[in-house]
Amino acid sequence: MTRVNRRSAALAMLASVLWPNITQAQTNYPNKPIRVIVTFPPGGSSDAMIRLLSPKVSEALGQPIIIDNKPGAGGNIGLAQVAKSPADGYTLGVGAAGALTANANLYSDMPYETFRDFQAITMLAAIPFVIVGAPSLKIKNLKDLITHAKREPNTLSIAHGGNGTAMHLTTALFEQMAEIKLVNVPYRGSGPAALAVLSSQVPLGVVDLAASLPNIKAGKLIAFAVTSPQRLSMLPEVPSVSEAALPGYDSTGWFGLVAPAGTPNEIIVKLNTAFNSALNEENIQKTMRGMGMEPTPSSAAAFDEYMHSETKKWGQVIREANIKLD
Repeated sequence: MTRVNRRSAALAMLASVLWPNITQAQTNYPNKPIRVIVTFPPGGSSDAMIRLLSPKVSEALGQPIIIDNKPGAGGNIGLAQVAKSPADGYTLGVGAAGALTANANLYSDMPYETFRDFQAITMLAAIPFVIVGAPSLKIKNLKDLITHAKREPNTLSIAHGGNGTAMHLTTALFEQMAEIKLVNVPYRGSGPAALAVLSSQVPLGVVDLAASLPNIKAGKLIAFAVTSPQRLSMLPEVPSVSEAALPGYDSTGWFGLVAPAGTPNEIIVKLNTAFNSALNEENIQKTMRGMGMEPTPSSAAAFDEYMHSETKKWGQVIREANIKLD
């Protein structure tokens, strides 16, 4: 037997030994706790959401879900750990729209590439934003706001949740489509931005529902429009930006679940089924909507396609607005 034939025979023998073990590992998945890295601090929307889903997911999979908060750098720190983890289904990541799509255009040096380093599992939740106004503001609808801003550019300030956040990009898209110039005022999160508008420190804001819904319902904030394509069940009286003034406008924050690239498809299917089953629970949906999130179960393929379209869309917005974070 030649050296080449001996090497081929050895490789074949090794494969025959290893392949049943690999297949069995996939079939028996999961047989130990699953770690979910959340790219935001405890208490935030994504953290609250995954803690809400975890008991049902754990019950479906028969293993505990361990939540590991790794915030920082717009989600880059946590997702970088996911990218470097073994592709065995035991380390997953919850990423936001920014970390999985926009950050590649905001940071010159990224520790991962979304479509090279991750496998989509499912979209988890959509987070629509609201364009709100201070109670002292005399402008009462979106068309009048745009007319005023065109007539007097750079005279209206607008608060958002921080440079490079989905709220910042929502504002940039609004300015570009409306062909107006506003003075952007970044805050450290949606809560402080909403408070600044509520106290009339800033006349306008782009904030999430969790930070604004009670004050909108109480008449303490003017709700000009929601940034999702359609009206929201939580605010049925408030039009969408697309409906009110800018046809085709759509800017929605979201969270999604990913695994390291190379994770076997059988494992992706099991995870997708377990998480989507939880997301379809009526009580969970009610709780998530009360938190300002819309449950969005999806197939892995649909989530992957959506991330591709979002990356292209926000890349164009970011380049036109010349936004950079480093």
